[in-house]
Amino acid sequence: MNRNFDEIVPVRFVEDRLLLLDQTRLPGEEVYIEIQTKEDLWDAIYKLKVRGAPAIGVAAAYGLYVCVRDLEPDSAEEFAAEVRQTADYLNSSRPTAVNLSWALKRMVKTMEDYLTGCEDAAAQSGGTADEERKIHWVKEALRMEAGKIHDEDVAACRAMGEYGLTLLKPGMGILTHCNAGTIATAKYGTCLAPVYLGHERGYNFHLYADETRPLLQGARLTSWELQRAGIDVTLICDNMASIVMKNGWIDAVVVGCDRMAANGDGANKIGTSGVAILAKEYGIPFYMFVPTSTIDLSTATGDDIVIEQREGEEIYKMWYEKDMAPAGVKTYNPAFDVTDHKYITAVVTEKGVVRPPYDVNLRKLFGKEV
Repeated sequence: MNRNFDEIVPVRFVEDRLLLLDQTRLPGEEVYIEIQTKEDLWDAIYKLKVRGAPAIGVAAAYGLYVCVRDLEPDSAEEFAAEVRQTADYLNSSRPTAVNLSWALKRMVKTMEDYLTGCEDAAAQSGGTADEERKIHWVKEALRMEAGKIHDEDVAACRAMGEYGLTLLKPGMGILTHCNAGTIATAKYGTCLAPVYLGHERGYNFHLYADETRPLLQGARLTSWELQRAGIDVTLICDNMASIVMKNGWIDAVVVGCDRMAANGDGANKIGTSGVAILAKEYGIPFYMFVPTSTIDLSTATGDDIVIEQREGEEIYKMWYEKDMAPAGVKTYNPAFDVTDHKYITAVVTEKGVVRPPYDVNLRKLFGKEV
């Protein structure tokens, strides 16, 4: 199968309608669901119908607008309170991926800045701002800001692809974990962006995708989208990463990130830290692809990142006709783990490649003094 990956779009905003590719139904079905209420969006994010930190951020931005678009409050102040309340509710759906809170905060700030601007303009003219008109234009401002967040993510992923490609050579064997491809972002993906760009340029990469238990994002999503795009991909179980490295088949590891702390510790899908440790043992470079929107300088280290805990049934029940564990067994099901910065060879962002010391160079990336 060789279909253009441009066809694979996880978030569509068409004629003021928000449509999300339901990734829980992949690879068997390609179904888009429409988001009409805040409960729809909360459910879609929590249940991983939309997933991947950048895609969650884009969906949350459009979704916040859709959720408040039809409100008809009596005042702009009342409308602003509804927007903040809706943003807080949506932000509770998943705690680890920073793009969710980042996008929602940006949307709320857009609203607040616009309302302040309306009041200032009215005061300068000696009058008062019309409440209905203010609400209308704030809604438009929210819609436009969501579009900007979407466009910026496309551009960021493309840039990460170009920077990432400078670290890779034609014919390389590349291992990836979870899914940080085009369906985890607005387009291109983060760590798979250089793979797509390299494919277009004849690099002939050989991809190895960890299945990524327990939700099988590597099996269901990464292998699906890469095969669909005509890229050479081999699916392996998570516990096979060591042997393919030992066999000499892996020249680089590329992964995404859901939140990076100021010191370079990176939270990503559970199992990522184990891959990083193996890569260090075998002398294989480990590259983490991190949009700047995912870097959280207010979080000092990985120890400060809240790790989402999910239902244990995902381990032994979700994919099986019969339970694959004894009834009543205790479970531990963290959605993410944190890779210590010492295992990360380089961090790839849309602004360039960052190397250690990360506590210094990540701050420089934002123009901040150490």
